[in-house]
Amino acid sequence: MLTVDLERLGVQPGDWLLDAGCGGGRHCFGALDRGVHAIGLDLDREALKLARAGIQLRKAADRSGGALQGDVFNLPFEDSRFDRVICSEVMEHVHDYEAALRELARVLRPGGTMGITIPTATTEWLYLNLTREYFESPGGHIRVFAPRALARAMGRAGIRVEGVSFAHSLHSPYWALRAALGLHDETPGPTRAYRLFLMKASLSPLWIRVERWLDWIWPKSLILYGTRTHTGQLSETTHSARAGASAVA
Repeated sequence: MLTVDLERLGVQPGDWLLDAGCGGGRHCFGALDRGVHAIGLDLDREALKLARAGIQLRKAADRSGGALQGDVFNLPFEDSRFDRVICSEVMEHVHDYEAALRELARVLRPGGTMGITIPTATTEWLYLNLTREYFESPGGHIRVFAPRALARAMGRAGIRVEGVSFAHSLHSPYWALRAALGLHDETPGPTRAYRLFLMKASLSPLWIRVERWLDWIWPKSLILYGTRTHTGQLSETTHSARAGASAVA
């Protein structure tokens, strides 16, 4: 269940892709299945265990991958190392998102593409009105993003925004249930029932088509797609990317 459309991102076999904030590794899995070399990065050790296990299953002679622990402000890669960069549902968690975007742009080659996803403002305000915990829990969201603010910040980092899409409309009611019935409790009957529906819907061609239509009405996530310009900002210090990639491949 990918948030970023890898075809729209322009992934090609042989590309190097970074998924910063990879979680359990879903975008890495999708990239590896398309013949891409994929590196995931996240702070959550438990999520990285899942990512590494899935990546190991998908690695092959024509594609390598790995996952390492780290943060988006200090990427252990050299300038222009990657052809594609994904950062999904991270920017709403960090205070200095402009610094994070500059670091992501630094490791993306000129002409390479980036997909940044954030929750939609409509759903965020709904969940906030249902429970303050949504924003006050440790590690929770710290801002409601206006898409224009994110697009402008991407531009300042040297990423020319070229497209937008929406995703996960069927998840919007699920998180409304979680916010209303217990954000950290998945045991209430309605929550468990809807979670089961989501699992079945993700495998149903009919519901997949329905969700794509509903994404234009009630999406959970918004995705901005952009290309790094040749004038994008680069740091003066260069990290050793090939050594880092080899260590996790």
